[in-house]
Amino acid sequence: MKQALTIAGSDSGGGAGIQADLKTFAALGVYGTSVITAVTAQNTRAVEGSLALPAAFVGQQIEAVLSDFQIAAAKTGMLADAEIILAVASAWETHGVKSLVVDPVMVSKSGHRLLREDAVSALMDELVPLARVVTPNLHEAALLAGFPIESLDDMRRAAETIGARGPRAVLVKGGHAAFALAVDILWEADGTFTELHPHVPPRERSVHGTGCTLSAAITARLALGDSIRDAVSAAKRYVTRVIESAPAVGHGHPPGHHFYFLSPDDWDK
Repeated sequence: MKQALTIAGSDSGGGAGIQADLKTFAALGVYGTSVITAVTAQNTRAVEGSLALPAAFVGQQIEAVLSDFQIAAAKTGMLADAEIILAVASAWETHGVKSLVVDPVMVSKSGHRLLREDAVSALMDELVPLARVVTPNLHEAALLAGFPIESLDDMRRAAETIGARGPRAVLVKGGHAAFALAVDILWEADGTFTELHPHVPPRERSVHGTGCTLSAAITARLALGDSIRDAVSAAKRYVTRVIESAPAVGHGHPPGHHFYFLSPDDWDK
């Protein structure tokens, strides 16, 4: 069984972060391991607080996983601060796992900062160059590229700008942009661009944890041997269905349904 690793924060509401990643890995037939970088107090309405773990302990978790499991692909999510980013980058340079997906989580939907401002340069200098795929949303892509994004052409230019730092591919996610509703742009190191559209009409209401789920699905598909383009396309199809099946849970942005293809009666079949 292929094995994957998520290095991210914990979501007490269960819809994003480590929880969403492990659900996604399991749904796509990959064994999931995890390294927790931070704990958060959050629900479907807001992130009410967060607490980063010591970078040395994050590094110890990574070492424990990589020294025992055969990790085919890994992803990062919330990394909180520069010290944790450096610990992750150091471990990657030591162990050399082939496929790393970097989801540059910076700010929650409710506006709570999940990455310190002084850590953005560390992310770009130390971790992005090690990535096989980077998956920023529009806000994150604008911060990393250094200019506002107001069109599909801006998305392409941002992807290329971030790609110049060394990753093999950059996926800029359209999300709820008025000019590109749920349209994503994939740039690859050979200079090609691929435009990915949702497979069903996107929900008007935001769904919690979709960015985490998408990057985890890409990671799982890379672990299973997909090319970057095939992995991104398969992940896009999966997350679209996760969004469309979102249950009425909580009073804010509902979480996605990672096991939309199962019912409670399926477990003993």
